Amino acid sequence: MSSFYVTTPIYYVNAAPHLGHAYTTIAADVMARHHRQRGSDVFFLTGTDEHGEPVALAAEAQGISPRELADRNAERFKALAPQLDATNDFFIRTSDAEHVKAVQDVLSRVRDNGYVYLGTYEGWYCPRCADFKSESEIVEGNRCPIHLIELTREQEENYFFKLSAFQGRLETLYEERPDFVGPDARRNEALSFIRSGLQDVSLTRAKLTWGVPVPWDEGHVFYVWFDALLNYYTALTYARPGEDLVERFWPADVHLIAKDILKFHCVFWPALLMAADLPLPKRVFVHGYLLMDGHKMSKSLGNVLDPFAVIDRYGSDALRYYLLRDVTFGQDGSVSTADFEARYEAELANDFGNLASRTIKMVLRYRDGAVPQVELDKDIASEFEGLVERVCELIDRQDLTNALVEIWKRVQRLNRYVDEQAPWKLAKEEGRAADLDRALATLIEGLRVVGVLLSPYIPERAGRLLEALGRTDLSLENARFGALVPERVSDLEPLFPKPQPQAS
Repeated sequence: MSSFYVTTPIYYVNAAPHLGHAYTTIAADVMARHHRQRGSDVFFLTGTDEHGEPVALAAEAQGISPRELADRNAERFKALAPQLDATNDFFIRTSDAEHVKAVQDVLSRVRDNGYVYLGTYEGWYCPRCADFKSESEIVEGNRCPIHLIELTREQEENYFFKLSAFQGRLETLYEERPDFVGPDARRNEALSFIRSGLQDVSLTRAKLTWGVPVPWDEGHVFYVWFDALLNYYTALTYARPGEDLVERFWPADVHLIAKDILKFHCVFWPALLMAADLPLPKRVFVHGYLLMDGHKMSKSLGNVLDPFAVIDRYGSDALRYYLLRDVTFGQDGSVSTADFEARYEAELANDFGNLASRTIKMVLRYRDGAVPQVELDKDIASEFEGLVERVCELIDRQDLTNALVEIWKRVQRLNRYVDEQAPWKLAKEEGRAADLDRALATLIEGLRVVGVLLSPYIPERAGRLLEALGRTDLSLENARFGALVPERVSDLEPLFPKPQPQAS
């Protein structure tokens, strides 16, 4: 059995979750569900990044300890995953004792291998990014390009990681593995950063206490980014008590990240793994930003949509569908309540929900719920030919939006088929019983196939549809048109009903 390991970035606990966090988690879940359909042994990791200056500053502002803030907000992130219907196999917290011990072990190995030294750092620093900025990264007014706050000048004695020692190996990596980072624009961005000349970076911080202690110098904690990056590896050492999953799942198949953390994942991370003599991940995929008012959705900027409120009103499937349909995965895109409501009504309620309801009702009405076991329409069968392979190909490239578009084309084709065949007319015409049988069976089988292929995106509603069709098998092996024609159907409540009016 093949394995598949997918990760989200771990989320900062300096504030509560927002739609941007939901976006990455949903995307990772679609991939995990899809690979389970393929019969893969899947591990899906998400969690929280709890150390570092951003968390310490947020806690101080609230008059509580960093540990209290981490405990409070980690629970909120834990609650987000099930509300999104995400099927993560483990939720890591970087304050876990097992993670702390594994980080110390790996970074001690990096030191033993000769890639750590003591020095003094001075540079421009963003406390919200927990990152020193190079001159090329600073925007007008000496500000952070992400948080738009003025940078501070920091100088301190730190242990350094010899990032510069890996310049040649990183350039070779990008040359030999052109698909290591995607999309291509992000790969080029990372490669450009490498080619501009790598400088050694701080591995530890001496002014902070909220972090993983450095085992060879108790006056330091590890710089939060090295602690955080290692979560992808350390989680496998303790996610299942008494079992080491490293051999089974490492290296990761896909790290999903947003573009603001590209430098760390596409430059620092592979270099760190090389320094520790660990295998590199197979791919890092960098998705874009969800934008509101022209800016990245961000807690610190205050321009966020509450995923919990959307789920309460429309359900998690509607949110999952909208985020991966409206914004091409891998690109920036604007989101809005108006766009969400338009897609909900036109595509989920009408295209899909109405197709399912009226098709099943026609089988109940004209054939008493029994699906005719007849030869299916060859024209429709030909339009489903190769669909499974195409969806697999696109998802393997993390092109989740176009995979969804491919499936949706068949939803739209089935709607046109209803209009072309007009079963309500065939039912009234003498001598057309065989035509009606073929039309109904074709529609039901088409619904089953799109239901199976849509289940990673809208698992709850697709599952409800497949139950009504009497076929709950989600394997892609049986997601081929004609492979598993339902025998009987049962009534189906509207999959995407109009939401109840909100109280004023």
